[in-house]
Amino acid sequence: MEEHLVGQAGIPFVGIPAGGIHGLTPMRAVQNALRLLRGWKAALRLGRRERPAALFATGGYASIPVALAAWTLRVPILVYLPDIEPGWAVRFIARLATRVAVTVEESRGYFPEHKVIVTGYPVRPEFHKVERSEARAALQLTPDEPVLLVMGGSKGASSINHALERVLEQVLELVQVVHLSGEHDWTRVQARHEHLPEVLRVRYHPYRYLHEIWLALAAADLALCRAGASTLGELPFFALPAILVPYPHAWRYQKVNAAWLVERGGALQVDDERLGEELLPTLRRLLSDRAILEEMRTRMRTLARPDAAARLAQVLCALAASSAG
Repeated sequence: MEEHLVGQAGIPFVGIPAGGIHGLTPMRAVQNALRLLRGWKAALRLGRRERPAALFATGGYASIPVALAAWTLRVPILVYLPDIEPGWAVRFIARLATRVAVTVEESRGYFPEHKVIVTGYPVRPEFHKVERSEARAALQLTPDEPVLLVMGGSKGASSINHALERVLEQVLELVQVVHLSGEHDWTRVQARHEHLPEVLRVRYHPYRYLHEIWLALAAADLALCRAGASTLGELPFFALPAILVPYPHAWRYQKVNAAWLVERGGALQVDDERLGEELLPTLRRLLSDRAILEEMRTRMRTLARPDAAARLAQVLCALAASSAG
């Protein structure tokens, strides 16, 4: 997916061998350690050829060999933590890094204080250019009725898709729905759309994948989604209240992200295993009382850091300038 998206943006892409080693069987861990070694050598060759002035990394095991190569070549490293709690890769790279950027103040305690800068979560330039009325028109939504955005990350979320499917008719009586289903459940979602009564079908807008995600975020009054790192930046940017359903198999990251937004009043949390029974009553409660949604919207807006991308760029350019002499 990354290779495809980077290619779409017209940016050169080079794949580096890598593999995770945390929480695996000893045999698999050894195999992936050898892949990391091969990745380090490949990144070292690439670094000697390209001679970068700085490295920007965001964690994940694929970042490890590249960060090691940069450190070997004495290239300054900026590592960015999108989530609130760092995983093993970010913790490791932070030891090699010159600076560590974090999304929220609460992440400072995981790193040496002199390295840390709080930037917020960066969003694409297109986010700054879209208006709600324009977004609703582009997605063929009725301008004066509420909109629910349902999404599960770039690959979709089957439990969210299935929970919505079971109560879809009742939900569509309450609200227009923009549903980003992901590839796995798309055939099923498409068939569900086709078999709806006409009066409800026009209120349901399913997509396998929507590159222009900013349109859906700008158009919505409420989101139903996972609690990946992007929710810490994109939901506040659009002051979009949310029902968060943390992915139960992603260690603690999503639960911590969700709790941070819930504690600040911008979101509610529903556990994955209870979504089927709680989805419809939760939607009815929120959509029947606009004052609740407006209060959540106000709370979410206070968390926005619209200059996050610019702040990250400033730090990275400063490192590059110092490296260049």
